[in-house]
This record gives sequence, structure tokens and C-alpha cells, in this order.
Amino acid sequence: MGFSSAFRFSSVLPVAFFACVVSLSAGAADPFNTSALHSASPGARLLRAPCQAIPANSALDLVQVVEQSLCNNPQTRIAWANARAQAAQVGVARGAYLPSIDASAQRRRSGGEGSTSYGTSAGLSFSYLLYDFGGREASLEYAQQLMAALSASEDATLQSVFLSAVQAYYNALAAEAAVTAANESERASQESFKSADARYRVGSGTPADRLQAQTALAQASLARIQAEGKARTELGVLANTMGLDAHQVPKLAAPAEATPQNDFERNIAAMIDAAKQQRPDLVAAQAQVKAAEANIDAVRASGLPKIRVTGGLETWPGPTRGNSVGVSIDIPLFSGFNTTYKVRAAEAQLDAKLAQRDQVSKQVSLDVWRAYYALQTGTESVRATTALIASATQSEKVASGRYKAGVGSILEMLNAQSALASARQQHIQAQYNWRIAKASLAQAMGQLDFDQLNRQTKP
Repeated sequence: MGFSSAFRFSSVLPVAFFACVVSLSAGAADPFNTSALHSASPGARLLRAPCQAIPANSALDLVQVVEQSLCNNPQTRIAWANARAQAAQVGVARGAYLPSIDASAQRRRSGGEGSTSYGTSAGLSFSYLLYDFGGREASLEYAQQLMAALSASEDATLQSVFLSAVQAYYNALAAEAAVTAANESERASQESFKSADARYRVGSGTPADRLQAQTALAQASLARIQAEGKARTELGVLANTMGLDAHQVPKLAAPAEATPQNDFERNIAAMIDAAKQQRPDLVAAQAQVKAAEANIDAVRASGLPKIRVTGGLETWPGPTRGNSVGVSIDIPLFSGFNTTYKVRAAEAQLDAKLAQRDQVSKQVSLDVWRAYYALQTGTESVRATTALIASATQSEKVASGRYKAGVGSILEMLNAQSALASARQQHIQAQYNWRIAKASLAQAMGQLDFDQLNRQTKP
């Protein structure tokens, strides 16, 4: 009877094997410097400074809201992690250009009838791929193009989160302003009801006037309640966009008043062409096409011969030594048409990536078209609602004065108050829709960043 025990280990080492062993033992964890292929932290590709904690009890402006969103939104962390993972895959592909070295050692004890013997052996072997008909090059190109795609996808994610933060900020402010307007409308309705009730009590008003005023007050109260509910919802959406729990509602600082200008009017065809050069999602789609092309080359090369240099050194008990150096050729003869169908699958994947790139290209043109005309509409809407609120305010003053003087009807006054309340709501929403439209156009062009944001927030 007998028994044996053994252990074995292997590693893939960079060029200058012994120098790299020293560097690895000193703590160098990235011999191919793949960390240079991705950003240092989530959001860093757009952020102007490292992430900072939200100041306690401070009102956040738009820039701070966007910064916190880029730092803390899970989408930015996911995109960053995907980029880091692909950067490591680039390192794996580069490692194929280096030799593989295996070391082994074995200690044996065997026993028989009245005798026991021990044996020790150790060995070192290496293998280096000399030529594989372009397989390594194609695999590295594939990994690098996927890295480019994920980097561009990270940029697209950051711009998407950036725009979501802008939208959530302005929607929250619009909802808060709508609550203020609803409170003002409710106050005016209360005054109208008091006037109608007083006139009814002294006999100069009718029960119908009083009931109409009471109904208008109830409607104003309902509108205020609904506005408050929407404001709470929008604040929760903003907190979520910033990477917070919905109940961790931040305080907000409203932007300065701004008057829309027509300086954005440009040639829409030129804008679409520019967007197709800058949109990161289209850049990512094009990189995916190049990666699919490289994958076809890699799959084809996998079915071709490979030439390697191999060698080894082995020791046995006593003076026995063994060493070898040679060249080996691996020639695949038949694999059940495995390579044939892998190539077909890779070619089909290329067709899919081409179609996806074209789809993204068409979507870019549509995004720019929509955003451009949304901005035009928003600009004109702000101007129109500014005039509307001025005339509605004057009309409400006249109607209220006529009713209090006893020469106007309750219906005339209530209609004027309703029109004023509607004008206020429309003006508030138009103001913030215009600001969102400016950011949406920048994002559609692939140009949304803090410099662009600073230009947009200026009056």
C-alpha cells in the first residue's frame, strides 16, 4: 500500500518575469495600467471636483443638485463598475502576449512490506504563443472596442442622470410654486365667499351667489390639496435622483428670474449632424460595431493552427535532472463544424450591432428635432403666459371691484379669479418647462455639462 500528496500552482506573468515578480510583491496590482482606461470614481468624467457631502440644512441650487446626483445615483456607479470590469478584460487580452509559466513540486512517501521510501521532485515549465493567425490581435481589439463602448455608455449615463437631476429640480420648484399660487387662489376665493356671504346676510346678495362662491372656495381648496400632494411627490423624485431615500427631501434654492431669448435659433440639419458626432450613445454603438467585427476575426482564428515555444526543467531524487525546449504546432482538424457556426453567429451579431447603430443614429436626429422645437415652444409659451397673467390680473381686479361696488355679478368675479389662477399655474409651468427644454436640447446634442449648465442658468 502507499499514498502520495502533491501541490501545484501556475500564473501568467508579464514581460521581464523576475522584475514583475518583484513589482507584484511590492504591491503593484495593475501591471498593464488598465486603471488609466476608466475614470477614478463614479461621475468623475463630468464632475469638476471630488464628491462632497450635502451641507446640513442648506438650500441646494441646481449645480449642487446635479453634483450630488452624479456622485450618488446608483446608475452612475453601475456604469463606472461596468467600465472597470471591461478595463480588466483588456488586461486579460494583453496577457495573451506573455508567456505562461508553471511551477510544480511533489513530495511522495510510499511503503511496502517492511520498507518505506521518500521521493521529492520539482519542475518548471513554460509556454509562449508565437503565432495564431491574428487571434490575439483580434481578441485585444475586441476588448479595446468594448472598452470604448462602455466608456461612451458611461458618458451617456452621466448625461442622462444630469438631465434627470435638472428635470427633477425644476419640477420640484414648479410644484412648490404651484402650491404658493394655489394658496393665493384659495385666499382670493375665501375673500370672495366672505363678500358674497356678507351681501347675502344684509339682503343685497342672492343665495345662488353665495353658493357659487362657496363652490369656488371648495374647488380652490381641492386644487391646493392636490398641488401640495404633487409637490411632495416631486420632492421624493428629486431625492431619489440624488441617490437619497424618498423621505430625505432636500431644501432647494430657486434660480434667478430669466427672460427667454431667441439666440438659440440655428440650422436644425447642422445641429443634427453635430449631435451625431458628439452623442456618446452613438459613439458607443459605433464601438460595438467595431467590436463585433473584431470578434469575427477572433472566432475565425480560433479554428486555425497555433505555434508555441515550450520548455521545461525537472529534478528527481539524486542527481537526475531533465530539461527540454521545443516548438509545438496545434492544428485543429475537425471540431464538429464548431468554428463554422461560431463564425455565422458572430456575423449575425455584427448585423445586429449595425442595425442598433442605425437605430441610435435615427433616435439622435429625433431627439434633437423634438428638443429644438420644444425649446421654441417653451420660449414662446413663457412670453405668452407673461402677457396672459398681466391681463388676467387686471381683469380680476376689475371684476372684484365691480362686484364689491354692487354693479358686477358673482359669476363675472369668479370667472376672473379662475382665469387668474389658471394663468399663474401656466406661467409657472412655462417658466420651468423652458429651462428643462434648454437642458434637454443640450443633452440631445451630447453637450450637457456644467459649463453648459452655467450658461443656461444665467438670465
